[in-house]
Formats: sequence, C-alpha cells, structure tokens
Amino acid sequence: MPQEVRVGTILMSEWPPFLGLGLPSQGLESEPYSGRWSVVKALDGFALDRKIRAAGWNFFFIASEIRVMFLGAKKIQHALHRILGKVSRQHFNGLEVTGIVAKRFLGLPYTVVSAHSRHVQQSCYLDPTEVRQSSEQDAAWAKG
Repeated sequence: MPQEVRVGTILMSEWPPFLGLGLPSQGLESEPYSGRWSVVKALDGFALDRKIRAAGWNFFFIASEIRVMFLGAKKIQHALHRILGKVSRQHFNGLEVTGIVAKRFLGLPYTVVSAHSRHVQQSCYLDPTEVRQSSEQDAAWAKG
C-alpha cells in the first residue's frame, strides 16, 4: 500500500547517483509509490533542496501548477496518478504536492489536488525537454 500523500510530499522518478538513496549517511529514504515513482520519506522540499545543492546539483521548482479535480474525497491517489502522467510527458523527474483541498458545490463534495513539477539535474540552467527525455531514456536503459 502506498504511503499517504499530503501537502509537501515529494515524489521522484529517478535519483542522481550522488544521492546514494537509502544510505543512512545521506539521510535519504524513499518508498515505492506507483510505477517508477517513489515518495521521499521524512524530508520536505526545502530540506531535500539543501541536500541536493550541498552535493553540487540543482533542484528546480517549476512555477506552473498542475491541478486535478475529482468528486468525493477519497480518490487522492487516482488524482495523483493523473498528475504524474502529465509530469511524465514533460520529462521532469520530481513532483511536489502543494495543495489538497476538499470543497462542496451544491452539496456535492469534491477535492482539488495541486502540485508543481520538480527536477534534479547538475546544470544550473534547466535542460530543454529533449535533453530531459534523453536523460530519462538513458537512465531506463542503464536499469535494464
């Protein structure tokens, strides 16, 4: 069962080799969430950003917000799957959940889940989509 997602949760699809994910010395742990996406445990975006910058890499916060609305209040995981699909098409390797708001309209409950793409890379300038896609394909090939 995937970890509960709340505001501030960071999901990553690929990890740069410098992070040594799962090694206690780095203090970074993750838990599988869905497909190739995993949830970063016990760190928010700011703490993870500090660790990544300390290693000489960059952790971009993409300004455009992705929102998904659904009826009811118990389908957050399904909404997040839709958001992850949108992020995957843009070839970003991270996502930060920035809002989960339950509302009512004419007595019907609905929920809005919002998130921002995040991306880890070495360069201080965000790579174009083609470069991110190539990097993603190289990582998938290396995994076999």
